[in-house]
Amino acid sequence: MSVAFSAGSSDVAVSDTSVPSASESVLVPRRKVRVLFINDTARNGGPGRSLFYILRFLDPAVVHRAVVLPRPGVISELYEERGVTEELFFEHDLVENPIEPWDRPMAREDFEAPLALRGVRAAANVVRAGRAMARLTNLIRRGNYDLIYCNGTNADFAGGLLAFTSATPALWHVRYTSLPGVVRGTHDRLAASEGVKRIVCVSKASAGLFPHCPEKVRVIHNALDIEEFDAAGVTPCLRSELGLSPDTVVFGSQGRILPRKGYIEMVRAAKLAIDRMSDEERARVHFAVLGDTPEDIRPDHVAECRGLVKELGLEKQFTFLGFKIDVKPYVTDFDVAVVPSVYPDPLPRAVIESMALGKPVIAFDVGGVAEMLRGGETGALVRGTPPDVAGLSEQFLRYLRDPDLRRKQGLAGRARVERDFDGATQAKRIQNQIVEASGLATGTVS
Repeated sequence: MSVAFSAGSSDVAVSDTSVPSASESVLVPRRKVRVLFINDTARNGGPGRSLFYILRFLDPAVVHRAVVLPRPGVISELYEERGVTEELFFEHDLVENPIEPWDRPMAREDFEAPLALRGVRAAANVVRAGRAMARLTNLIRRGNYDLIYCNGTNADFAGGLLAFTSATPALWHVRYTSLPGVVRGTHDRLAASEGVKRIVCVSKASAGLFPHCPEKVRVIHNALDIEEFDAAGVTPCLRSELGLSPDTVVFGSQGRILPRKGYIEMVRAAKLAIDRMSDEERARVHFAVLGDTPEDIRPDHVAECRGLVKELGLEKQFTFLGFKIDVKPYVTDFDVAVVPSVYPDPLPRAVIESMALGKPVIAFDVGGVAEMLRGGETGALVRGTPPDVAGLSEQFLRYLRDPDLRRKQGLAGRARVERDFDGATQAKRIQNQIVEASGLATGTVS
């Protein structure tokens, strides 16, 4: 169906295929579509994990799944362990940071390298990127791939150029809502170019980047395996790990610990709420955050957040647990999930993962959050521009004091994920876009 929405000063109409229709057909290609998926980072994060669920549910009889990553890591291990690819390549010259060293991933101390060394590395990384483009062009031609599937910001730029150098169409999967001004012009030209056949956006917020080529845009939300994210099959561990009593109300969050993810605001809201609690309430509430600050980002925001927790005297009630490969045993022990992003977050996976595990979600109303979270039904939306820290604290008190609300909205969240964010259903929609963008579609079957 067609959905109109505001994108800056323009009204843009795009095709929204994220909402299930009464009868959905599957496009049939004249042969199997050979697709090279380029994921521009090996880092454990939303793009790589979202791609995992796409690969997992694509029909291997319809789509040949070849994946390129910059290097081995958590994401490649996940793909290999779960057998979601037919081919897995590593292109070590896919640059993840302009000043990263040539022979290893970026580390935080590399930001402190002498200016001259950073300059040399940046210049060398331009050469590396050129080599990567040449090798990927050869790989695409040699492998007779029908489509380049670009997953991530850098991958979109690379894929737009590869579509030209290899004469192979590209599909962009857009998981961002803004770009630096210095590259926006190039981005817009690539998006409108003949080589980029389709632009799949994770949210209407992301689709707002493309008012100049709306005919290419399709909105398809992130999704997950609803059986994997079923609390009935997960053994919780957070309460035992922290020594929390069964009646403790846990407000939990998960994600990369970055300033734009709003953890400073979450800590300050917790302080406001705790100051208004009775002694009994204070004794049975805890705030827990899973995640870390990636090594290629500075400063270490986890350390800054922990410093604020100490400064505000919240050590007994607020814990940063660090990175966890599998968050499900922790999120299952949440009573309420918190997604405190303070920037136009495109479509944070933490929202649907928490709802799938039966947790009500409190979040700032930014980016694509409201496209997943229905305020008053599956959680609460708090004003996000500017972030209403006092409003967030009010919601902490409200949910602490109302167990029936937590239970009712948690059930509603699970039902919504089952209905609208099932990975198998969303992958079918993605598969249709792949077949169409490749130019191999011949017809449909119901």
